[in-house]
Amino acid sequence: MQITLNNTGKRYNREWIFRHCNYTFTTGKNYAITGPNGSGKSTLLQVIAGATLHNEGFIEYHDGQWPITNEQHFRSISIAAPYLELIEEMTAKEMLGFHSTFKPFISSLSLEEMLHIVGLDKAVNKQLRYFSSGMKQRLKLAQAFFSNTPVLLLDEPTTNLDADGIALYQNLISHYTKDKLVIVSSNVKQEYDFCEEVIEIGDFK
Repeated sequence: MQITLNNTGKRYNREWIFRHCNYTFTTGKNYAITGPNGSGKSTLLQVIAGATLHNEGFIEYHDGQWPITNEQHFRSISIAAPYLELIEEMTAKEMLGFHSTFKPFISSLSLEEMLHIVGLDKAVNKQLRYFSSGMKQRLKLAQAFFSNTPVLLLDEPTTNLDADGIALYQNLISHYTKDKLVIVSSNVKQEYDFCEEVIEIGDFK
């Protein structure tokens, strides 16, 4: 999988969040987008995901030598972010099951095994409305890491996690990102210290 940004820019009203962004992301490499709070790194990640439209330039998605249309690229991308909503009336297992109907998980793990790995095995049948913020973040990480997609996007992935949760995140990085294109938006070194390439959002102002 390859994602190429060509002179891509995003603005809100008259303020440019980033501009003239030219970059190619390739499967098998890990990338970090860094910068101060409010600098636009999360916005850039959302533009890469296709969740937010850019205002200039264009983005190309390729699976090998074949282009992927803008209407279909979401099938190749999984994302975890603290601002993404969960359906609070569902249980943890129901939420994963619902997610799998439009984005399948890796076939080697059952839903119960996934929840066990992220430390939610005792909350399999608990409604998400009763989850702590840390438990919800663990579930979001499970949805993203275990999805059978070539691209993994992570926005401030250890938000709301305690020391055990941070260790879990690092374990997921070590064991479930092989042959994936990983992009992390963060200004916390321990969230992206495994990345080979670091992009400073301020370079595109």
